[in-house]
Amino acid sequence: MITAGELHPSTRTAPALTGLQHIGLTVRDIVASEAWYTKVLGLVRVFVEPHGTGNGYAVVMMRPGTGLFVGLDHHPEADQKMFSPLRTGLDHLALGVASREALGEWVSHLDAIGVDHEAIIERAEPTPQALVVLRDPDGIPIELFWFAG
Repeated sequence: MITAGELHPSTRTAPALTGLQHIGLTVRDIVASEAWYTKVLGLVRVFVEPHGTGNGYAVVMMRPGTGLFVGLDHHPEADQKMFSPLRTGLDHLALGVASREALGEWVSHLDAIGVDHEAIIERAEPTPQALVVLRDPDGIPIELFWFAG
């Protein structure tokens, strides 16, 4: 375990990373979740991966033309409770969009397919940014986020 005293900069540098490779989300109804991620975010199934133990599995999806991979994990023994950011673990998932205009296109898309979402939030500080929040079938907040960085 790392203590607070060990968090100070040192001469040792961590090896390189290339970015986020994928995220795995435990879902309550894998069929409904796969349909939602396909319809709403345009993800397509790439393969199904059995878990190493038990009879669970993940439906691995990707957004064509991007490096975005999402694993929808089915655990038969999962508690079936709706998502809560107040439990330890995931708080939300943020997906980047290319421009402020693209964020408006996403809102139009969500409205056209009948997906509930919050109003666009815009901020000027520390740099211009805007986001809209929607929730998947398990209540996991997904931010569509534009950042003028």
